[in-house]
Amino acid sequence: MQVSAATRLFALLGDPVSHSLSPSIQNAAFRAAGADGVYVALRCTAETLPGLMRGIALAGGGGNVTVPHKEAARRVLDHAAAGAARTGACNTFWYEAGALCGDNTDVAGFRAAARELVPTTAGARVLLLGAGGAARAALAALEEEGGAAVTVLARTPSRAQELKDRLGATGLAIHVATSAADVRGQDFDLVVNATPLGLRPGDPLPLDLSTLGSAGAVLDMVYGTEPTPWVASARALGIPAVDGIPMLIAQGAAAFERWWGVPAPVDAMRAALSVLAR
Repeated sequence: MQVSAATRLFALLGDPVSHSLSPSIQNAAFRAAGADGVYVALRCTAETLPGLMRGIALAGGGGNVTVPHKEAARRVLDHAAAGAARTGACNTFWYEAGALCGDNTDVAGFRAAARELVPTTAGARVLLLGAGGAARAALAALEEEGGAAVTVLARTPSRAQELKDRLGATGLAIHVATSAADVRGQDFDLVVNATPLGLRPGDPLPLDLSTLGSAGAVLDMVYGTEPTPWVASARALGIPAVDGIPMLIAQGAAAFERWWGVPAPVDAMRAALSVLAR
């Protein structure tokens, strides 16, 4: 598609962003839908995030926010849609009716990814690793299904407690584990990595799955052009596992529909990823 003076700019803001496949899927979606836009990835700091979000949106564009800025992005918004308000984290932004608006499409993304592994999370025993913006989206999705018993294990237990205080609700029992020793030997239906571990080469695994009593399925919210090391370790143990690709596509489709007001060309988004090594 020809870039012109009328082309709308969309950007992924975060650090790191060089690994991101969002430009591939969104530019493919723009082409398929005939939408006059271009999508880029911009590495930024917490200090430069507010200016970038507001400037891009005011210019008629929008974008996404990734680690570690999702919670900071929520504080920049003039208006938070339900997902961002509930989780306190924003991963999608745009300008509407004179206001910088945002939502958390990771909630829908997590739900779609989880359903590739389990028919429903209602009543499931879930181990959630992490307590940042991604973990907030996962808990919001689990709450919508209802009935899950969730154990949150984070590097900083106080952050996990804050997460429990914010998102604990009727129908979602949340327990905070203070260390990996607390979950050793326990059984879970679904184990979720909502930490950034796996984004960088040499990262340790989020959790040694062999220390658990059992794990019915594993969802790694991290992704790359190859299955993540944690997904590989789960499969080596015979545990069904997926990485963050299904979540990436589902949340990206929801973001596209926010920006353009038309259904996302999901097949084109999937096709854009099929040419990459998996």
